[in-house]
Amino acid sequence: MTSAPTIHCFTSASFAYLDRVRILFQTLRQQHPDWLLWFCLIDKEPEGFHFDPKKENCDFVVRLEDLGIDDLTRWSFKHNVVELCTAVKGKMLCHILEKGAQKVFYLDPDIAVFSSLQPLVDQLDEKDVLLTPHLLHPEKELIGIADNEIGALKHGIFNLGFAAVSNRGDGPRFAEWWRDRLLQFCYEDVPNGIFTDQKWADHVPVFFPNMGIVFDEGYNVACWNLNYRPLSTDDQKNIRAGNKLLRFFHFTKVTWAGEIMLERYSRDRIEVFELLHWYRHQLTIHAPKNLPKNWWAYGIFNDGTRIEDWQRRAYRSHIGLQHQIMDPFAAGPEAFEAYRPAALSNP
Repeated sequence: MTSAPTIHCFTSASFAYLDRVRILFQTLRQQHPDWLLWFCLIDKEPEGFHFDPKKENCDFVVRLEDLGIDDLTRWSFKHNVVELCTAVKGKMLCHILEKGAQKVFYLDPDIAVFSSLQPLVDQLDEKDVLLTPHLLHPEKELIGIADNEIGALKHGIFNLGFAAVSNRGDGPRFAEWWRDRLLQFCYEDVPNGIFTDQKWADHVPVFFPNMGIVFDEGYNVACWNLNYRPLSTDDQKNIRAGNKLLRFFHFTKVTWAGEIMLERYSRDRIEVFELLHWYRHQLTIHAPKNLPKNWWAYGIFNDGTRIEDWQRRAYRSHIGLQHQIMDPFAAGPEAFEAYRPAALSNP
């Protein structure tokens, strides 16, 4: 009798999202204590802050420099924090598959798991890749069309806060394609048809036909689809989304724009606000100690000056500048002044 394959799950984040990573892994452990959990850390410790991987609720911590990315210094400088934490996802997926994992899940750090994900594990027996669409229902009101349908056209049909892959058939091929596209083109550049990894995933049903679309409303519930997945509790005190058991909730941009969207589409249901209150409390409990506010090691030059987005765009857009400055973090902001956009020259 053969044993069931071990399931692996990973996320990627900076220290600023460590509180969210801890909530994700805690809730995931409650549902799946036998899964192997991986944390891809896209950061370095600031002075006075201690990070002990042995005290985190995961099995493996992989740092950015451990992934074997070519020309890491110049490559990492080209990305802001969202782009960089996303750009490693394909590389990390390939790394875990190469370790022999048979089924691998990716979950964004700002997700909390409320019920078993076993139905998705079972779907991977038939499908090689699983993705969740942002939307499952057409919007009926203009504001919903503008926020959600047009939003999905700009940012991608699928939400890549979740992906699941089997180590067979289209699975490894998808992982390698995803890795290669993200290493080269993982930018927030909607005018040019790119939004980190999500717009790339619009190709997946055509390029990798043995993929499955998760139509169950209980998965990846978030502000952009809450309009058609109202939260409630049943007689057993289980949380439901629409008519389905809530599997996981995506607390995207909570404490910021995400809360506005949640309130807009909550239908005044108290369950949404109770869930939001719970998550805020969990963030407080799991907040890392002695971490400077807005810390990100790759967000500053070596002299401590903040790196502006226009400097990153200038560096990745000018091949000559990349050849001229081998270590952009050490170069300092003055090295980029000649490339300052005209609109910013005279504020």
